[in-house]
Amino acid sequence: MLGSSSNTVKNLPLKRRLCFLLKLVGFVSSVLIFCEFLIYYVVIFQCRWPDVKGGAHRREKEASVLKAIILADTHLLGEIKGHWLDKLRREWQMERSFQTALWLLQPDIVFILGDVFDEGKWSSPQAWADDVRRFRKMFRHSVLTELVVVAGNHDIGFHYEMTTYKVNRFEKVFNFTSGKLITRKGINFVLVNSVAMEGDGCAVCRTSEAKLVALSHKLNCSQQKLSNSNKRCSDVEKLPASEPILLQHYPLYRKSDAECTGEDSAPPEEKNIPFKEKYDVLSQEASQKLLWWFQPRLILSGHTHSACEVLHAGKIPEISVPSFSWRNRNNPSFIMGSITPTDFSLQKCFLPFESRVFTIYCAAGALLVILVLAHVQLLTPPFYFAQRLISKHKAV
Repeated sequence: MLGSSSNTVKNLPLKRRLCFLLKLVGFVSSVLIFCEFLIYYVVIFQCRWPDVKGGAHRREKEASVLKAIILADTHLLGEIKGHWLDKLRREWQMERSFQTALWLLQPDIVFILGDVFDEGKWSSPQAWADDVRRFRKMFRHSVLTELVVVAGNHDIGFHYEMTTYKVNRFEKVFNFTSGKLITRKGINFVLVNSVAMEGDGCAVCRTSEAKLVALSHKLNCSQQKLSNSNKRCSDVEKLPASEPILLQHYPLYRKSDAECTGEDSAPPEEKNIPFKEKYDVLSQEASQKLLWWFQPRLILSGHTHSACEVLHAGKIPEISVPSFSWRNRNNPSFIMGSITPTDFSLQKCFLPFESRVFTIYCAAGALLVILVLAHVQLLTPPFYFAQRLISKHKAV
């Protein structure tokens, strides 16, 4: 009995150490699970679909509303500039955000407004295939949700880098063509390859503009806007009369982001920098063409990585959607749109701020160090420190 008691005493410190180690593992695991998984549910759960006007009965209104998520500039890193750790971190963040949003919000359709890849303009066939594979894993979705992707300059190159080969391989993967019309629940969406709106008569540009002009004619005939519609529209396929929504990568022409407001607009030091036509924004000529051709009720664009809302011709709103990647900003977000054939309502949904996640990790790390030091008695609790001082004083 005495030997057994002696062994128990000897094993007690070891058991305490193991117990302490298990507690540390549990603490670290809890922090990791929260910061890398649960935080996306906590944040996105607070987002709500905006209400849209119209509809006599609630059920009829809900049935006619298309729930759309709009995001932009995911910039999946490639093999040339992408460090493996940066890839791992950014792609995990975007995958968790996207999958959480799908599960919580259950949209009917998701639009990605270009620059899906960071190096699509350079990538070899093998690198392109790898990028596409990773994209499909990250942005997987059920058959109940449709995914529509628009081409950006990093996907097919700026105009001087754009080739038919790059355009075709993007179109093959994403079933995208400039001038393509998507109609859902009586709502017309026009997809525009804004890189091809250079206006210099290049082969891709000519094809793209021809499709846009033909589609403009169909839409105008369907809305009966032409004075001689009976003659010119007699053999034209009729489309829903809803005014279209333009989806493109480049914003329409604006001088700068000086008038843009909001916490996710461009930083103050960048707002007054003039935009370069055909590089930062479309040219004035191309912008005017799109407005003339389609008279859209809404324009959605990306490219600048920052949020902005402007009015064209004093009545047509354009929303520049900020980047979905934490590599480009501390506070990524996406747009939630409730859309009907005659109206729409938009609401922004912010993702977890990276600075806040970093703060949680720092606080948890500091607490972990304190706990370890206290356990090995390198950090003496204040009570015992005071007791030692009193003992020394009495000894003197």
